[in-house]
Amino acid sequence: MRLLIIGPLAGQLGAASRIAVDLGARVMHADDIATGLRVIRGGQGVDLVMIDVELEVARLFASLRDERIAVPVVGCGVGSHPAAAVAAIEAGAKEFIPLPPDADLIAAILAAISEDSRAVLHHDPAMARVVALAERIAPSEASVLITGESGTGKEVLARHLHARSRRASARFVAVNCAAIPEALLETELFGHEKGAFTGAIARRIGRFEEAHGGTLLLDEISEMDIRLQAKLLRAIQEREIDRIGGTKPVKVDVRIIATSNRDLENAVASGAFRQDLYFRLNVVNLRIPPLRERSGDIPLLAEHFAQRFAAENALAPRPLAAAAQQRLLNYRWPGNVRELENIMHRAVLFATGEEIDASAIELRDAGEDSAAPDCGGPAIGSTLAAVERELILGTLSHCLGNRTHAATILGISIRTMRNKLRQYSDEGHAVAAPGQAHRVTT
Repeated sequence: MRLLIIGPLAGQLGAASRIAVDLGARVMHADDIATGLRVIRGGQGVDLVMIDVELEVARLFASLRDERIAVPVVGCGVGSHPAAAVAAIEAGAKEFIPLPPDADLIAAILAAISEDSRAVLHHDPAMARVVALAERIAPSEASVLITGESGTGKEVLARHLHARSRRASARFVAVNCAAIPEALLETELFGHEKGAFTGAIARRIGRFEEAHGGTLLLDEISEMDIRLQAKLLRAIQEREIDRIGGTKPVKVDVRIIATSNRDLENAVASGAFRQDLYFRLNVVNLRIPPLRERSGDIPLLAEHFAQRFAAENALAPRPLAAAAQQRLLNYRWPGNVRELENIMHRAVLFATGEEIDASAIELRDAGEDSAAPDCGGPAIGSTLAAVERELILGTLSHCLGNRTHAATILGISIRTMRNKLRQYSDEGHAVAAPGQAHRVTT
């Protein structure tokens, strides 16, 4: 996790930095927005920006939009700054953190951004075979395509591969191709030169150059526009990239790992994905089985999440009761490991006895075999658009704000989910409760 803090934070900078460092983050600091933008452009890599809301937060977002830079931003402020906090959120900040800093809140936000601390926990033979193959090919330079349903842990396995590769001491850079708008993804990957387009006031180093010597993860590659796929193919084949507006190619040395929750062979057949790029990426395929096909992992993962969330919430650890474990084993898990994580978080908070019993395991419905939550039937006379909005927002609420999980349940792409939520927000509908840290993950 690479954290950039912008602003003086009224003397609370040291405290916030120490908390972040203790949580494993690499912290950089900039006194003002101009300096912060130079850091972001410079290729050092920034996963999250924290900015003092007393600065011109709107100016930061205007510059990020003009320069086509996609990076999550949270606002910070000392004391009670309701107007400044609201202005920061309206400008585009994902969250507001009051200062002096609360260690638990900062931990929650960093955890929502970073998956570095999550090991590949497994016990089931189906998953053991995948991990064994991953470790066998990790030292090679081969491109790897990791496939599996949303929530199975594809990025976790990608980081596991990097950690066991010859590039482990270099950077692991992840780009979520589904979460970044099409207009921004090209400059995110390849960077741009000063004057390349309106708003490009300085050179920006892209993720390929940032990952030089290390590993570049192209998460949800199936969501990439086919026109950009041609440029990506050339970068992989020639080991060089062209910055937007550049006059000469830049050599890069990266290992490519890509993930997809879709059937890329079908995407190739339908013309949505280039066949030559598919062959370049699919030198080795690692398919992560869904959780329902690796039931031997459920008790191990459930206990792991129970211990983790008990520690994070300063609660006494409780073992999982046999009835609770059986309830988990009987469930279909359409949301996979990510869904199990959310359910165990709630269970830790809801449990009241010496064990986490079955009553604390809140599944989607009484039948425990439904792939979608019960959002209630539509009111007669409602428009189709209103019913769709109610279903999407209800599913998102059920998933605790996890957009990828909600999109999986609804059978739509994360890009469609993001566009719908932006539309609802523009129309004045609340898409997330204020103050919830999960907003930073979207």
